[in-house]
Amino acid sequence: QRRSLAPSQLAKRKAGDEEEEEEEDWHPPTTRKRQKGETESRECYRSPFRKPLAQLTNRPHCLDSSQHEAFIRSILSKPFKVPIPNYKGPLGLRALGIKRAGPRSPLHDPFEEGALVLYEPPVLSAHDQLKIDKEKAPVHVVVDPVLSRVLRPHQREGVKFLWDCVTSRRIPGSHGCIMADEMGLGKTLQCITLMWTLLRQSPDCKPEIEKAVVVSPSSLVRNWYNEVEKWLGGRIQPLAIDGGSKEEIDRKLVGFMNQRGLRVPSPILIISYETFRLHAEVLQKGSVGLVICDEGHRLKNSENQTYQALNSLNTPRRVLISGTPIQNDLLEYFSLVHFVNSGILGTAQEFKRHFEMPILKGRDADASEAERHKGEERLKELISIVNRCLIRRTSDILSKYLPVKIEQVVCCRLTPLQAELYKNFLKQAKPVEELKEGKISVSSLSSITSLKKLCNHPALIYDKCVEEEEGFMGALDLFPAGYSTKSVEPQLSGKMLVLDYILAVTKSTSNDKVVLVSNYTQTLDLFEKLCRSRRYLYVRLDGTMSIKKRAKIVERFNSPSNPEFIFMLSSKAGGCGLNLIGANRLVMFDPDWNPANDEQAMARVWRDGQKKMCYIYRLLSTGTIEEKIFQRQTHKKALSSCVVDEEQDVERHFSLGELKELFTLNETTTSDTHDKIKCRRCVNGHQVRPPPEGSDCTSDLSQWNHYADKRGLQDSVLKAAWDAAVTFTFHHHSHEEQRGIP
Repeated sequence: QRRSLAPSQLAKRKAGDEEEEEEEDWHPPTTRKRQKGETESRECYRSPFRKPLAQLTNRPHCLDSSQHEAFIRSILSKPFKVPIPNYKGPLGLRALGIKRAGPRSPLHDPFEEGALVLYEPPVLSAHDQLKIDKEKAPVHVVVDPVLSRVLRPHQREGVKFLWDCVTSRRIPGSHGCIMADEMGLGKTLQCITLMWTLLRQSPDCKPEIEKAVVVSPSSLVRNWYNEVEKWLGGRIQPLAIDGGSKEEIDRKLVGFMNQRGLRVPSPILIISYETFRLHAEVLQKGSVGLVICDEGHRLKNSENQTYQALNSLNTPRRVLISGTPIQNDLLEYFSLVHFVNSGILGTAQEFKRHFEMPILKGRDADASEAERHKGEERLKELISIVNRCLIRRTSDILSKYLPVKIEQVVCCRLTPLQAELYKNFLKQAKPVEELKEGKISVSSLSSITSLKKLCNHPALIYDKCVEEEEGFMGALDLFPAGYSTKSVEPQLSGKMLVLDYILAVTKSTSNDKVVLVSNYTQTLDLFEKLCRSRRYLYVRLDGTMSIKKRAKIVERFNSPSNPEFIFMLSSKAGGCGLNLIGANRLVMFDPDWNPANDEQAMARVWRDGQKKMCYIYRLLSTGTIEEKIFQRQTHKKALSSCVVDEEQDVERHFSLGELKELFTLNETTTSDTHDKIKCRRCVNGHQVRPPPEGSDCTSDLSQWNHYADKRGLQDSVLKAAWDAAVTFTFHHHSHEEQRGIP
């Protein structure tokens, strides 16, 4: 008979067999008398299927609290295990509480495809490798792949240059540099990459710095914060200070300066120049690894409080960002270089004697051959010294990534009212004699401002005419009967008339947006009146707007779905650093004495992210002080291109004596600047100008159309204004050649 082999059945059968044996051989138990001194022992019958229970005493062991806590911790503690079956890999960048054995290794793989290696250890022979201490061997410094993947070739080169400078590898003993790339080349991203690399790694396998400070104009504090968030995500938490009470700001700064160690919670401080100056005492109590000064041309005067406050900051590494390092003269350039690397150009007096005076004399149109030769020698010497700590790339690089930009100088004749007011002012104010005698009085400077405002619109000097101030006596009779400043009248100003045409044609023929830039808030007021009368939607940014609100309106304007047509911008308040890629047309309504201000303002639309062809219109009143200002800009930019851009064939356009002729009016020319500059950009050797009255205009217009259509760059807006019989001089300054257009 087949029997089950299940464990339960086997156990039953075994128990049954034992019972049968016991029944067969059972004998009654015999008892024996217990002897004296013998303990009683009882036989214990236990089930063979049950384990005996351990007996517990009623008296537990008495442990003190420390022993008890240690006992409980030993029970609860478990070794860390990766929750992946059969995982054999490393336990992350840092093993928990365990020092990794073996040689040092870099933070990122230097041999990965596309890796940006900033430092490579020297190659050692097999003999040297045996002798070297593995725990002190230098390692590669590799940029985080999150950033190196998005860096363009010129930006990778810039990051390597910055790192070499701040680690004293380019100039031994000096840790500063100037990032002088033109606007739109990604200076912010390059500096963020530098900061992140220094905060995380070094050849010594530890962070190079603990903390970094970014000082910028107040309007860019929030922009820097957003850029750090954009490129680094949640990897780092910067501290941005853009407002608050004095006590609150001091508390935040004290907390920032007291941070220590390898893992600082907020290692980057972003602060405005004004706030830094007011709270410099707090920041000077400790040390900072790196300071970055955005729009660093603010430090051109070594005597101002901001310069001195930053210069007293305890930091060896200094980076100065400026797309326009030379604005007015070489001494300002010296201040910037001296700030980042003190002493490489000597003292201010030595620099002026050895470099500035010979170079300026050699650049003058009236210089002798010996002076020009000496100026060129000193220029080469200056460039050779500064180039070790200055990197400069022009916006030509952007032509590979951005659409074509066309920059046009538009010279507009004064209206009859403007011309009469202008001549009347020159007869009465008579500031020419003061300038000839070498005197620059307050009245002379006031006269310059009055003439500039008159060129914009007669409404800006109407109050002075009413009060009959110097230069405007009897001028009120020249205004039309019943004139009022409550409404804007574009036909009374040549430039305002052109602007009205440009806006109307742009609005009716395209979906482009326009940025209007002026140096005067009064002019922005006129723009507002014009927009309200034409029912254009607009936003305005000037010095009265809070810092937090500026970032919001810029972001809203750049949105393609936003209906606002015009962005009004004060060049003094927001000309630096703003990204207005939502617009592709910019009108520079009046020039500034400092070419850097105009260059900064005009670079707002032609930047990374721009998808449309860009048009820049620079409006000048023909034959007036505005052309003299523009000529002065040309002289300064020629000096800048010599020293910073290293261009050797910059034309000596103007004598310094000619620049003193401010208070004149040339009514017989189409463009005074065009006559002096000997322009070589005219079509077929002829200046493009409107045809004379009564003549056939076909030839001139066809000439313009041929020039524009050949490159596919015909600007319908300006052509429509031409058709409206407005006087222009066209100067094309575009990057079409770099894009392969013949």
